[in-house]
Order: sequence, then structure tokens, then C-alpha cells
Amino acid sequence: MKRVFTTPGVHPYDEVSWERRDVVMTNWRDGSINFEQRGVEFPKSWSVNAANIVTTKYFRGAVGTPQREWSLKQLVDRVVGVYTRTAVEEGYFATEEDAEIFDHELKHALVNQVFSFNSPVWFNVGTASPQQVSACFILAVDDQMESILDWYKEEGVIFKGGSGSGVNLSRIRSSKELLSSGGTASGPVSFMRGADASAGTIKSGGATRRAAKMVVLDVDHPDIEEFIETKAREEDKVRALRDAGFDMDLGGKDIVSVQYQNANNSVRVSDEFMHAVENGGDFGLRARLTGEIIEKVDAKDLFRKMAKAAWECADPGVQYDDTINDWHTSPETGRITASNPCSEYLHLDNSSCNLASINLLKFLKDDNSFDVANFVKITELIITAMDVSITFADFPTEKIDKTTRAYRQLGIGYANLGALLMATGHAYDSEGGRAIAGAITSLMTGASYRRSAELAAVVGPYEGYARNADAHKRVMHKHADANQALRTLGGIDRAVHTEASRQWADCLKLGEKNGYRNAQASLLAPTGTIGLMMDCDTTGIEPDLALVKFKKLVGGGSMQIVNQTIPRALRQLGYQEEQVEAIVEYIAAHGHVVDAPGLRLEHYEVFDCAMGERAIAPMGHVRMMAAAQPFLSGAISKTVNLPESATIEDIEQVYMEGWKLGLKALAVYRDNCKVGQPLSAAGKKTEQKPEEKAAPAEPEIQVVEVSRPTRRRMPNQRPSTTTRFTVGGAKGYMTASSYPDDGLGEVFLKMSKQGSTLAGVMDAFSVAISIGLQYGVPLETYVGKFVNMRFDPAGMTDDPDVRMAASVMDYIFRRLALDHLPYDERAALGIFSASERAAQQRGEDPAPIASDEVIAELATSAPIEEPQTQPRVQTVVAVAAPERVGSLESHQGRTADAPLCMTCGTKMRPAGSCYVCEGCGSTSGCS
Repeated sequence: MKRVFTTPGVHPYDEVSWERRDVVMTNWRDGSINFEQRGVEFPKSWSVNAANIVTTKYFRGAVGTPQREWSLKQLVDRVVGVYTRTAVEEGYFATEEDAEIFDHELKHALVNQVFSFNSPVWFNVGTASPQQVSACFILAVDDQMESILDWYKEEGVIFKGGSGSGVNLSRIRSSKELLSSGGTASGPVSFMRGADASAGTIKSGGATRRAAKMVVLDVDHPDIEEFIETKAREEDKVRALRDAGFDMDLGGKDIVSVQYQNANNSVRVSDEFMHAVENGGDFGLRARLTGEIIEKVDAKDLFRKMAKAAWECADPGVQYDDTINDWHTSPETGRITASNPCSEYLHLDNSSCNLASINLLKFLKDDNSFDVANFVKITELIITAMDVSITFADFPTEKIDKTTRAYRQLGIGYANLGALLMATGHAYDSEGGRAIAGAITSLMTGASYRRSAELAAVVGPYEGYARNADAHKRVMHKHADANQALRTLGGIDRAVHTEASRQWADCLKLGEKNGYRNAQASLLAPTGTIGLMMDCDTTGIEPDLALVKFKKLVGGGSMQIVNQTIPRALRQLGYQEEQVEAIVEYIAAHGHVVDAPGLRLEHYEVFDCAMGERAIAPMGHVRMMAAAQPFLSGAISKTVNLPESATIEDIEQVYMEGWKLGLKALAVYRDNCKVGQPLSAAGKKTEQKPEEKAAPAEPEIQVVEVSRPTRRRMPNQRPSTTTRFTVGGAKGYMTASSYPDDGLGEVFLKMSKQGSTLAGVMDAFSVAISIGLQYGVPLETYVGKFVNMRFDPAGMTDDPDVRMAASVMDYIFRRLALDHLPYDERAALGIFSASERAAQQRGEDPAPIASDEVIAELATSAPIEEPQTQPRVQTVVAVAAPERVGSLESHQGRTADAPLCMTCGTKMRPAGSCYVCEGCGSTSGCS
């Protein structure tokens, strides 16, 4: 071991500036404090968000007791101490000095956010709990009832520990085959119901995160069509039940009737099937026991059904079976049949993988060159540590324990690729961007396997290596050949590629001599929670989500800031400081670069993001995955985003190109395709069928007098409510006046001294809203437009019903909706009071609570006189009622379909093919 980041005689903690902070987390339902730990210690360079997440999720010990961890030093000491002691005991180091260097280098890298282990390491290592280090598991199910019941149990144990699992159900006989008793088999889809119900229950009761699972079925299984359409049919059920008045919102009492929602589904397609799709032909579905063809289907028709189902509900994804197994290092032991929930871990049945991810932006120097030498050194260090962890790790089942110890699968990866590319002036969807991604991925995997071969010389190759030696070496040569074929463009990618070629040459030489310590080394995980822990701007292989983000502040609240990668990118592209300031100011105001002052058109693409004004095209995501895939042992957790306007043919193209470009797995997501989410559209629009259209008739000229809306003025005396509020530290007052018949007709807002610009703007806004209300504009229309509008001031409020507000407007219209809209209309917009949210959490129906609150309010108010009704304005053209939720979703973008965080209630954001909560760090997946 050699020192790289540390100094002899100096502890790595002494080279970091530390400070004490208070971490206070409030309950999103009622404003009460649900976590408080004061005086925690973190480096000054760590963001408030990173410190909060580590304190609440990773510190062990009961809060308020002396056993509770209070410093990042204690957390890192707890984890690294186990790694170092185990490595010494198992003979990894030649001298005590080597052990000290390993210990110090690992601690330095962790406290400086250079890399992070996956969450189970932080949860469990060094505690009294089982030393579970793996986040990803693959199970196996045979065509026997005992095996199926074992599957249910094993999944439950894995979910309880906060990890996820995947399984291929293709060995189970189809519903078109006979049992030995003469009856008909149930088929795998029927058994999925029980597993789905189990996962849903554990999701609600889990302490660390929701259950995550993957279900795979081979494309030649006779029940494949039923499997493909399973989740799409359930989405139709959600539409129908919601239209009928059932509570189908997230956490609603009727949503439990929807099945198959706790798993990601994927179809395992073969080259034979894809060629049949490409050429147009029949494809045989085979009996599970005999392998004989029992039915033939049109391959293109089946492929179309896959794409149609994905268009409707984002499932199923695809896994390319022959590609996966062509890169398999251990085929003599068994085929790769399934993956973990996020599709990045692909290896043997009944196995697991622990993950770690490198923060790429830490290796970008001030002169915008990439620190190749230190990147290689950190890769060596991480691989060594990860291999040590398998030695002391505990596993949930004996079968997984045996396989993982015999094959020692590792999953090193990286985060912040999108930020790195932008900082160096490269567009994500560009040849230059893909060349950098490919070179870095090749270097990482080449260095990992080279270190694995060195470890094999010291502590021996993995147990299953001898029977798989030829296959393993063949795959190493495939990686090295792909590296030789990599085309560089002369930027930072050239230096990285040169070193990658050197690493692969050494890897092949040492592997031939020593074998390899690990059957698998690398993959690209979603890096949800650990990405936030490392203060990464982008997760995994993903591009930037948006150019503007919200930064959490000490003491609560947040502020909107332009991503700090942008100024660096502009300077790299040659812009002067005055131009940089002007462009950054424009981005802060508009959220995109279109028409930014002084920004050249050819540079727009550098700032393209996953969503927004200039969203990256779907094939841009596929091409980036293809650039990295040949250099990964596993696969990539990533979802290809498509706009709401995308067609079924677009999804077919993505699936076909993914196969042609050599990907191992692929998932898609079309904006707003999910209806069973909190902010989904309420119903379908009916379309007149072509055959029902009447024949064109002669035009008939009619003169119709159209009534104009009339203003219904407020009476001189009217009931009103004044609300004092605070949003992100900014104070204000709102007076809302109602008609005698209890309809809102006037709003006045005060937030600054009379005569100030803000006071004038708020007065003008109040008048505009009030006149609109008096002319008959429904309050719900205003609420749909202004809720979730984001600008400063934003953050915590003093209102228990609205604990967090994205802006003053967001707060005002949430408060007006709570005070003046009926429950059903508010529920459609996702606006609930504290008591209603609490009822949802308890599994109760919040509607009666809302009714009781209204009745209590009416009981204390004055008698209401019957109002004089005014004639409704009638127009010639019938206009459909506005889809309030639909307009809200289109305003919010893709995250409208993201689930609410089960811990803190805020909207999660995509991280690979999973979701992560930026507020508390909870994830729906693996890392």
C-alpha cells in the first residue's frame, strides 16, 4: 500500500476543518419535530443536506443516549475499523504500516466525499446487527410449491433489511400446461400476486426504505402476453375506480386493490426473438418442462404489445439475454437469468453484490484535466476494501452466503458524470461526451480487475474461478478489445484512454498468471442516497436533472441556486466573467439557456438536461449507455426518458436500438404515463370512433348571441379571515373575504412596507385575483396554476397544514384551497390538511375528517341567507372541464409521477431507474 491522499504522521481528520451543527427534522404532516440531534460534527465543506441525511440515516444508537453517534468521525471509524481489522486478520497486508496506510487512505476518501459505500454498509457494519453489506440480491424459483413459498420468505427477509431483490419466474409452468395430477397449472403471474402483497406490506412497515423488487419472465414463456399486460391492465383499473369515486391516491384506502405495483417487470428477450422481430416472422413459446413449442406467435405483434404496455405504464423493461450471457464470467456454474430491482447487478442466482461509487468531479483538476493517476489509486483502494467486506459480511440466506463467498461479486461504479461533462464543456449527447464516459468506465473496470488479479496472488482467486477460468479470461479479452476500439477525440478522454489501455494490458498479464479474486467488478448504480451524501450534482450515469436546484440552508428553509457546474463550464468555453454573470443571472430567472445573453447557439447543447426547455432526446440516453456498457461487468441503472407525446413506435425503436447497440438491460418512462400516482389525471378523454362520425353536411350559418360574463361585486359587509404567515423567514398577511353564501370573492396580500415595489406588486396581484374571482373564475383554477410555483423566499412555514412551501404563491394558494375548496377537489390536487395526512398515514379515510371540520366551522358561523342566483353564462362551444391535475403535472414535469417519500412526504426525483428523496435521502431502490 502507498500513500496517495494522506501524509505520514498526520491523521486524515486533522487535515479537515470541522464544525458543529444542529439537525432538526419536522414532521410533514403536523409540523411536530420527529428528529432532533444538536451539536453533530461534520466537515465545513459538507452541505446541510448531506449532513442531515448522514445524521438521520446512518448514525447508530438511540437518540439522546451516550451511545448515539454524534460525529462523522465516529461513523467512519466504526466502518473503516472493521474493514482494516478484517484485512489484517485475513492476511491482505504485508506489514502493519500497510494496514495503517489503508486505514488512513480510506478515511480520507470518505470524509472528503471522494467515494461512498452503499447504504447497508453504513447501516450495519460495526454494529450489533448482522454485518449486511450488500444492497442487491438475485433469487431463484423452481417449479415447486416449496420453492415458491421459500421465495416469498426470502424476499421478505431481504426487504426487512432495506435491500432489494430480483427473480426470474420462467421455470414455473405456464397456465397452459398440465400438472402431474392432471389439473392445469396456475402460472407465474398468479404467484406474483402473493409476492406483490407481501412486498406492499413490508414497504409500509420497513424502517429503512420501501421494498424494491424485480420480476423477470423469458420471452418464450407461454404466459408472456399475460405478464406483459399485467400492470397496464391494473392502470386501467385505477382509472375506472377513480372515475367511480374510489380513493386511488397514494396511501388511499382503495389503492390496495391494485396489484403488481411493488415490482419492476422486465421481459428477458433472446437474439432469436429480436431477429424474428426485425425480419418479420413467427416465434415459438415453449413448455417449461419439455422445451417443446406449444404455441407460435407473431414476433412483431408480441414486441408491439411490450412497447404498448410500456407506453401505458412504463412496464415492462427489457433485458437482452444473449448479450448478458455473452459477457458472463462464470457460465460453467450457471446462466444469468435475472437482475436486482434496478437492473445493474446481473449474475448467478442466489447471489448478492455490494456497491460503491466514486465522485468523478473530485478528479477534475483546476485546469480541467482529469487526475488519471489518483483515479487509478482510489479504484485500487475501493476494490481492496470491497473484497475485504465479503470476508466478514453476513447474508440473509445460506444459499446466498455460499454463492457470494464463492464468487465475490463487486459493484464499483461512479456518480457525477453529467456534472463532469458539463464542467468540461461537453454536451451529454455528443461524441465527445460519450468518448469521455467510455474512457473513464474502461479505466475504472480495467484497474479494478487488475487489482483483483493482484489480490488473487495474495489471498487466492475466487472459489469458482478454476471451473470458469477460460470463460473469465475470454470476457477480460472482450473488455480489452472494446477498449482498443474506443475512439478518442483529443480531449481529456485521450489521457484517460491511454492509461486504460495500460491497465487492461497489465490486467490480462496478471490474470493469466494469478487468476482473479472477483467474478464481477463493476456496474453503474443509481447512487441515490449516497449521491446526496457525496453532494453530487448528478447521480450515476445520469445527466443534470435541471439547471436550477434548491439548496437547503442552516436553520431551515432553502434557496434557489444555479448549479455551480454552469459557471465553470462557461469559463471553460471561453466566456468572460461579465458574460458568465449575465448568463447565470438569466438561467436563475428562466431555468434554461434559450436566448441567454451572449451565449452562442453551438453551446446550448452543453446545458441540455434530463427535463426542461431543452431536454435530451431519448436516443441520447441510449447512446450514452452504449458508450459505457462494453466496459462494465454488470449493467446500468438508468431509465430512458420520453416526452408525453412519444408514440408506441418510439418505444419500439428504443428497445430495438438498445439491442443493436449491445446494452444488457433497458427501461423507459414516458412522462405522465402513470395514472395510479398522487397527481395523475382523473380520467380518460373519450374519442369518437371513425365509423361513428357523421357524413359532412352543408354548412349552416347561424347567428348566436353570446353572453359576456358579469361581475358579482362583494357586499359592503362580508365575512373575512386574516392569516399571518411566514415562508422561509419572510412574513406576510393575507385577508380572504367571502360572499354571504360562502364563496371566496376577494384576496388581499401584504408583505412589505407601503410604497415599496413588493408591496405594489402584491397589491396589483391581489386586485387581479379578486376581480377574476368576482367574474366567476373558479378558485380551483388559480390553485392549479399557482401551487408548486417556485421562487424565493421558499422553505419552512409556521403553518402546521403547509409545512414547506416552494414560494409565497405556493403557500397562499394551498392555504386558500384548504380554507375554501371541498375535500374532493383538494384531494385531486394533492392538498391535504395535517389531520387528513395523519389519517392517511393511519390507513383511514380522511374525507370524514374534512367533513367534520366543515361542519364545526359552519356551526360557529352566522346563519346564511339563501343567495340570489345569477344566470349562468352560456356559450355556443361546449368545453370540457379543465383537467386540474393534468395541468399541474405538465407544469411540474416528469417528477409529477414520482412517488411521495414515505419518510418525509416530499416528491422524490429520478435516480437511475429508482427514485431518491432530496429532503431526507430515502430511496426506492438499491444504493
